[in-house]
Amino acid sequence: MSGRHAEPQRRAHTAIALAAVAALAAGIGVWATNTDGDDRCAPDADLVLPCGAWWGAYIPYDDDSSLTRPVYAFEKKIGRKLDLVYTYHDMSGKPVDGELLTPDEQELGRERLLMLAWESTVWKEKHHANWSENQLGWKNIASGMYDESIIDPQARRIKAYGKRVFFSFDQETDFRIKEGAGTPAEYVAAYRHLRDRFEKLGVRNVVWVWTVSGYLDHKEQMRALYPGDAYVDWIGMDQYNYYQCHKSPDWLDFEASQRPSYEWLRENISANKPVMLSEFATAPDPRRPERQREWYEEIPEVAPKLPKVRAYVHWNRPVPGPNCDLTVNSGPALEGYKAAGLDPYFRQRVPRH
Repeated sequence: MSGRHAEPQRRAHTAIALAAVAALAAGIGVWATNTDGDDRCAPDADLVLPCGAWWGAYIPYDDDSSLTRPVYAFEKKIGRKLDLVYTYHDMSGKPVDGELLTPDEQELGRERLLMLAWESTVWKEKHHANWSENQLGWKNIASGMYDESIIDPQARRIKAYGKRVFFSFDQETDFRIKEGAGTPAEYVAAYRHLRDRFEKLGVRNVVWVWTVSGYLDHKEQMRALYPGDAYVDWIGMDQYNYYQCHKSPDWLDFEASQRPSYEWLRENISANKPVMLSEFATAPDPRRPERQREWYEEIPEVAPKLPKVRAYVHWNRPVPGPNCDLTVNSGPALEGYKAAGLDPYFRQRVPRH
């Protein structure tokens, strides 16, 4: 999660796009339907699009632990359905946070893709409120200690769900080493064990995402943490323009915030795997609020220059610290994000199975 660390075409029919722009100018709410396109841009078995990209977000639960209400409210603000909803779970096995594919997730999954991030921890507070947790340990996951009690029941829930889901085990794994999860070799063993266990249980509807921060001071850790192409379907990275958040001194536009890590991962981890911006966002510039709008408006122009990036998932939750509101709930940030999400590059047909 972004709060974990402090370091820094498909072309839609022209008439529909013009109608959306005109309606927005008139102040009318418009839903981008995700049904324009043709089969030439249909995703493959690993949900990789041959053109364009998925448009997604992580939206926090509301005070009553509803996920559907905040997602629907967010979609109303941005004028379209999300292609992908990103959620996080611990390994407590409890319904609040440790049970994969909750009723709300299943409802949202009827018309959207789901990305399930599963942490090898037990959170101390509901929905990981203050980022506090107890580690289960990668070596214990790899040993099979939690197979029958934790892993198998959740794997069977995913299998019963049936529809394909993106699945990330211990996202931003390079930052988990210092938190006591274990060594890179133990992580690789745990990741491979988890996938092998799912395979043994006949869980075929999982698309496996290996997610790191992309923070380039962690190059050696990231190299050592890669489970291998045979075990990974997508590579995820979580890069931000933090600016004054976390004492980051420089403003990075969208391309400058993403390209260095994207290119490093392609050159050093795998040139073949599709890439997911599994978390991205920009902090505000208190002196120049319009910069947030410009940052998001740049995305459709940059996206074709990062051709392996086939999913964009916004982190819509503030993180601790001054000037760290990464949300796009209002103001220039909302304006820019809304405009980017209505671009034809991100108008995709979501599969129903």
